[in-house]
Parts: sequence; C-alpha cells; structure tokens
Amino acid sequence: MALSPSLVDELARRRAQALEAGGADKIEGRHQRGVMSARERLEALFAPGTFQEVGLHARHNTRAFGMEGRPLPGDAVVCGTGFVDDRPVAAYSQDFTVAGGSLGEIHARKICAMLDHAVKAGVPVVGINDSGGARIQEGVGSLSAYGQVFYRNVQLSGVVPQIAVIAGPCAGGAAYSPALMDFIIMTRHDANMFICGPEVIRAVTGQATTLADIGSAEVNASVSGNVHFIAENDQHALDLTRRLLSFLPANNMLDPPHRLTPNLLLEDDPALDALVPDSPKTPFDVRLVVRALADDGDFLEVMETFAANLVIGFGRIGGVVVGFVANQPLVKAGTLDIDASDKGARFVRFCNAFNIPLVTLVDVPGFLPGIMEERRGIIRHGAKMLFAYASATVPKLTVIMRKAYGGAYLAMCSQDMGADLVLAWPSAEIAVMGAEGAVNILYRKELNEADDPAARARALAEAYRDEFASPYLSAGMLFVGDVILPRQTRSTLALALRGLLSKRENRPPKKHGNIPL
Repeated sequence: MALSPSLVDELARRRAQALEAGGADKIEGRHQRGVMSARERLEALFAPGTFQEVGLHARHNTRAFGMEGRPLPGDAVVCGTGFVDDRPVAAYSQDFTVAGGSLGEIHARKICAMLDHAVKAGVPVVGINDSGGARIQEGVGSLSAYGQVFYRNVQLSGVVPQIAVIAGPCAGGAAYSPALMDFIIMTRHDANMFICGPEVIRAVTGQATTLADIGSAEVNASVSGNVHFIAENDQHALDLTRRLLSFLPANNMLDPPHRLTPNLLLEDDPALDALVPDSPKTPFDVRLVVRALADDGDFLEVMETFAANLVIGFGRIGGVVVGFVANQPLVKAGTLDIDASDKGARFVRFCNAFNIPLVTLVDVPGFLPGIMEERRGIIRHGAKMLFAYASATVPKLTVIMRKAYGGAYLAMCSQDMGADLVLAWPSAEIAVMGAEGAVNILYRKELNEADDPAARARALAEAYRDEFASPYLSAGMLFVGDVILPRQTRSTLALALRGLLSKRENRPPKKHGNIPL
C-alpha cells in the first residue's frame, strides 16, 4: 500500500521547516562572518553521507513562559551519529540561530540521549557548543536540564572519550559540561567561555574588565588552562577534532588505533645525538626530540601555550600510539610548577583511562622554588604527578636525557613510581639535588677557605656529577635499566612498546584512590 501524497508532502514540509533552523537570513549572516551553521558543522565533521540525525522533529516545552506558539526547530540542537575515519562517533551541535541556542528541557534530553547512546555503543562523543545559556523562560527546569547533562558527562568520563568544541558563546553553567569533558577545542575569533561576564564582575567586585580579558580563546588556553587547543575557525576546529580522535580508542575496553607493521624497523637515528647540548645548563627545545621519536615526526601537542615548561601530546612510536610527557628546558628550565603538575597529572590519567602507553622524557632540575609556589600549594599539586604515575597501569617508559633531581625525578615516572623501563643517556644526571647546590652544602667550609672559591666550586661540582650523579651509578643500582646513546632511543622504545602491549597489572580492590586535588 503506497503512502498518500498528503502524508509524503507533510513529512517533506516538516523536514524542510526543521532544516531551515532559525531561517535563511540568520544562516547567511553566519556565512558572511565565516561561521558554519550547526548542521554544517556536523556534516563537516563526519565522512560524507554518514551523518544520521536523531530528534529532527523535537519540539520545545510549549508550557514555558512566553514560549507559546513560538517554533523552535529541533529545540536549538542538532544530534546524531556518523563516521570519522571509518569509526562511529556520537555528536551534538547547538544551533545559535534558534533561540540563541539556549538550553531547555527537550534540548537537554536530546543531548542526554546522545550521551546515553555513546555509552551503550562504546563510541566517542563530540559536543559543539554555541549557546546563549539556560532558557530563562523554562525556569528551574533549565537548571535541572543542565544537571542531567553534567551527570552524564561524569558517568561517561573514563568510559568513552569526550571532546568539546567551543564555537560560539559558552557562559555561566553552560561552561561546566565542556569542563567535565576530556578535551576542549575553542575557535579563536568567534567564541568565548566564562562563568561571570564583565558586567557581573563589575557589579559584584567593582573590577572593570572586558570579555577578551576573561573569556577569549587566548586567555582560556594560556592563562586559565581551560582549553587544550585553539582553532582558527570552524573548519580548523573540526580538523583538530578528527586528528585528536585518530589517536584515541573508541572506549576504555579497546586499544588505541595502533598502526602495527609485521616487521618492526629498528634503526639508529644519528640526528638525535646532536639535538641535546653538551652543557647541562644550555636550554634546548624538547619538542625536537619528541618529533624525532614520533613516527614521521607526527606529534599532536596538547595545551601548547599553558604551563609550557611541560610538553604533553600524542604520537606513535613504531606504530604504537603513545602519550608523551616531557620537561621543556626552554621554559623555566623545565622545572615542575603548580600549573605544569596539574597539566601533566591530568594527561597521564587520561592516557591510563584509555589504554595509551606513556613515554616520559626527563630533564628536570626540580620543583619550582618560590614563596608563591609554596603558599599556593606546590606540595599538593606536585603530589598529583606522583599519584597519577603511580596509579597508571599502562606501559610506562622513561628516558632521562639530562637532569633528574630530587622529588621531581620521582614525579617524572622513575622506576620506583612504576616505570616498566627506565633508560638514561650518557648525559643524564640523577641525584638528590643539583651538583652546585650539593657542593655549597657539603663543602661550604672548604669553599670559604679556597683561594679561588669559584674555580674550586666548579671542580667539586664536576667531581660530584661523576661520583654521585652518574647514570652508571643508577644503572649499577638497577634504578636505570640501560644507558644508551640518544641515537638508539627510538628503536629501543619501539621494541619495548611492542613487548609491553600485553601488559596486565592488578591493583588492590577499591572504589577509587583519593588524588590530592
């Protein structure tokens, strides 16, 4: 029995009305500013023809104050599934052309349905945020709706990867859903994210500020550390999303998308020998080392401009997806401070949750000294690094390139903190403290009586390095598995990673540990 023409026409009319969103004029206005519509963003994320929309005909709560008879196509959010690099992904995209993308009861139910689907199907979630916030007309119901989304963000945490794209306004309570997700990508020119706007801040505190000072992509990425990546526009944000997904498993029960080859290529890389300066005081860019170790130099750095004294990100070594954690001597001499500790600990915990092996590159003179660091809680924050590494059960490989002093040596995943293999270069220095500081403590009287204290201090420091900080001393005590040339690092790590892919480690049963937040 064929459908009557009237039924076919009604379906076409309703579908066209939903696809029109806030109207052609509003969509065209976005295009003139170089901004995509909500549905265009999803179509650009997914492989052509794979997007399946859910909730196209959703209707808002018509009982809300002042909303009677007001059409809100899709209730201001587009939801569905599709494929990215032949892997399924669940996604939602808020539609600012419809009621400013405001979140109400049905809007939230659509998002929650996508999050529930992601758990059942075991697929990543991408949420594209572009909303004016809670729908005031729905009263406390809109707050309840936010709570339902937040609750699911927490339930999904550590189960499937969650990526938030901030492509427009994201203010007040709306900012907490992205904050509960694993990674945030924010467009540079068309987005903002904050809890209290300039007017509220001025009214409550008397402080004058601007939206750029508190909510811009630059501030969120470099100052507050809320954002992991800055994108130049919508298309760039979606490209970054796809690239990030290329390193992540679909869920916590699967391995990451390794690209293993039957024959592992094990060759020395002489270029690595020249990357690190001879002098332990001469800074160098550790990202050059990371790219030399990563297959084809492909390294996706995370939080590039926040706490730049620690470099984190994803790459592959011998086809195995790894998370890199590396001290950056170019910034604060590679010391660990409060922000770097938070940055590193959260990344380590993410990698552990999703079965991503960790490669740690060490050149750390210690934790950053200072009155403000102590008063702000460097002890508590630094302990997060210790907690994260010690609780991680994924393969953990550590390479000590140069300095590894004091508690920071432990915080950068020493053998005692659970590293499966610790390698050291001949330039490594492993000790309770740096040679200069140790000499000033151990030989203070001798230096005071020397004819040339500076020259004597240099000689004693060199002797201290040879006797107490030598990598061979640590290797002799089995704290270091092997001392290798830099050129051998890539092949050594690749071989070790292959051997550790079957690693299994059991821990005492418990609900969860109590990380020093």
